[in-house]
Amino acid sequence: MLRYTLMRLGIFVGCLVVVWGLVYSGVAPRGLGDSNGMWIVLLSLVLSAPISFVVLRGERDRASAGIVQRVDRMKANLDASRNQEDVADDTARAQGQTS
Repeated sequence: MLRYTLMRLGIFVGCLVVVWGLVYSGVAPRGLGDSNGMWIVLLSLVLSAPISFVVLRGERDRASAGIVQRVDRMKANLDASRNQEDVADDTARAQGQTS
């Protein structure tokens, strides 16, 4: 998951540098008034999202598979703990009735 996040951040930073260069060279329009910095960041976000969606598809699938495995393992551990508590409770009740 960290790898996917860092790759996504890298794509955003790359887009940020390219957009900044285009805006300051006059190829892309500047923002209104003092909003130029915000304009560059927003335009970079808009450009990096579809690029990340296409380029990082495999990495995203691997990250989601890892998350699914962790969730399944946690569910199995919770079920095992719940079963141990049920057995302990049943044993205590059985011992209480025989005494």
